[in-house]
Amino acid sequence: MQGKMRYAGHILHGSLGDLPNIILEVNLPETIKCENKMLLPALLLTITLTSFTWQLSWASDTNGRPNVLFVVVDDLRPKLGCYGEDIISPNMDQLASMSMRFTNAHVQQAVCAPSRVSFLTGRRPDTTRLYDFGSYWRHASGNYTTLPEYFKNEGYFTAGVGKVFHQGLPGNHTFDYPYSWSIPNYWPSTEKYITEKVCITPEGKKHNLLCASDVKTQPEGTLPDIQNADYAVELLKNISEGAPYVDFFGRNQTMKEPFFIGLGFRKPHVPYKYPKEFKSLYPIDSIKLAVDRALPPGLPSVAYAPYLATLNNYEDIAGLNLSFPYGPMPLDYHYLIRQNYYSSVSYTDFELGRVLSALDKYGFSSRTIISLVGDHGWQLGEHSEFSKFTNYRYATNVPLLFHVPGMTDRGFNAVSKKFPLIDPLKFKRKPKPTYKMPSYFVSAEGHPGKFNYEQGNQDLVTDAFAELVDLFPTVVELAGLPALALCPENSLKTKVCREGVSLAPLIQSHVRGDNKNVTNVKTCTISQYPRPSDKPQKHSILPSLNIIKIMGYSMRTSEYRYAEWVGFNHTSFQMDWNDVHARELYILADDPREDTNVADDPKYQSIVETMSENLHRGWRGCLQT
Repeated sequence: MQGKMRYAGHILHGSLGDLPNIILEVNLPETIKCENKMLLPALLLTITLTSFTWQLSWASDTNGRPNVLFVVVDDLRPKLGCYGEDIISPNMDQLASMSMRFTNAHVQQAVCAPSRVSFLTGRRPDTTRLYDFGSYWRHASGNYTTLPEYFKNEGYFTAGVGKVFHQGLPGNHTFDYPYSWSIPNYWPSTEKYITEKVCITPEGKKHNLLCASDVKTQPEGTLPDIQNADYAVELLKNISEGAPYVDFFGRNQTMKEPFFIGLGFRKPHVPYKYPKEFKSLYPIDSIKLAVDRALPPGLPSVAYAPYLATLNNYEDIAGLNLSFPYGPMPLDYHYLIRQNYYSSVSYTDFELGRVLSALDKYGFSSRTIISLVGDHGWQLGEHSEFSKFTNYRYATNVPLLFHVPGMTDRGFNAVSKKFPLIDPLKFKRKPKPTYKMPSYFVSAEGHPGKFNYEQGNQDLVTDAFAELVDLFPTVVELAGLPALALCPENSLKTKVCREGVSLAPLIQSHVRGDNKNVTNVKTCTISQYPRPSDKPQKHSILPSLNIIKIMGYSMRTSEYRYAEWVGFNHTSFQMDWNDVHARELYILADDPREDTNVADDPKYQSIVETMSENLHRGWRGCLQT
């Protein structure tokens, strides 16, 4: 039955309630009947996969080119239901069940603006020369074409919603309009209240970090991500109606397909300001803490991010008077921060679900590629950290999904409602999934199917290495646009090229079922992070370019994570491999959480030497030949 979800004065429509008793019939060699359950794509695959070829469905609708919805979520680590983790994220999980899911995707620098500029240009921080928030790459490095700009130049209508490019100087104060976007990037009016002390405790004290809110009492009676979703839904409606707009040059234009929409959600970025209803999903006694909350043995001081430099800006934490730089954070705040992070993600999940269901409503879902990614991870107490700003796995590892109609959805492209809105507040699930990929299924009437942990799109998941610089070439290839060439050694004057690889062959191989033929597109990933000094100081988390003296380069292979913190010249943008301030080596088979640095242990000297040599070769040495 149809239902409504109400929170904070907003009425949002969704498909809720129990499923009716239905019978589905499929015209196959033998008719298949399923009573009281959904017809699973996997069931169809067992019959058809031996001769499987996908027919991309957008050929007649968009002049042979698909639409693209490119979703970026701030500070999102892969702790979602579809990754077998704790967060209730039914709309993301529903998308994941019809997507290719990467479990080993890593960012190039674990902080907002450098990461976003890197993956939106397809180049690494040492090429964009953006390590902080203090420059615009087109002025500081090169006039590089971006992912949305590439689609715009190919005739797409492009629009940015929320935080896709970073606000302020890294996007030239326009979110890279008009280069990347056909119309000005939408920015929610309530962003200006983001750090105000508007959250009130039962004792009447105002604060601004842990902020489960009655939205009606917030400035303007709403929140940024509600506004982002509202605008995105209205934008899809306008495109469906061919609404007029005036471009940068004053010319009358029409919103139309094919389109590229970049959609950026703020939460779970601090402060954790979200509708209070979502907090009920996570009773404090249900929260499980990180098992490695202590500072790791052998941790080089330069590798540590003094998170208090950020969190002390918020009333809640400043009032604790914690010792800088290491704290430690009181144990009760470990619980509270996790609870509020999880709640913020479930809130974002619902807002994303509203946009995905609008793709159905306006007839776009059968011809829209969807990618979803976090701009970097977030440490929730691991290694005594509450931050990004490091090269540790919890900071660099992000969720990465690619949904390709007619390819990854395995037969669901014919369903009129692929993405019925699922209300996280009504959703019930088992405490822990029994396999990696939970799935949702949709009935002929478009209602959400019952949650099923035992079956589904299990094989469209890979632990192959991926980096966010791979996003640009992958989306381009999946859309059928001209492929990008590999960047030359010096690409400062090359407008269009890539320093990543397309993941499309790996995705296609998994869909065909011959994924043994394409198991990896690279043998390692490389991340980096700058520091102003060996010892933690307030500027260590985000040093401006003119005080960067050390760069930490980290290489991850299937066996090891190895890092060198070396001297860095911020005027020539050159590292000095001979000026080594610290090394890290983690043996992942024995130490997957990267808790024990063994770089100085003599018995691992040969591994250190080999990994050092490989790291010095750079990212090109990671590519499969």
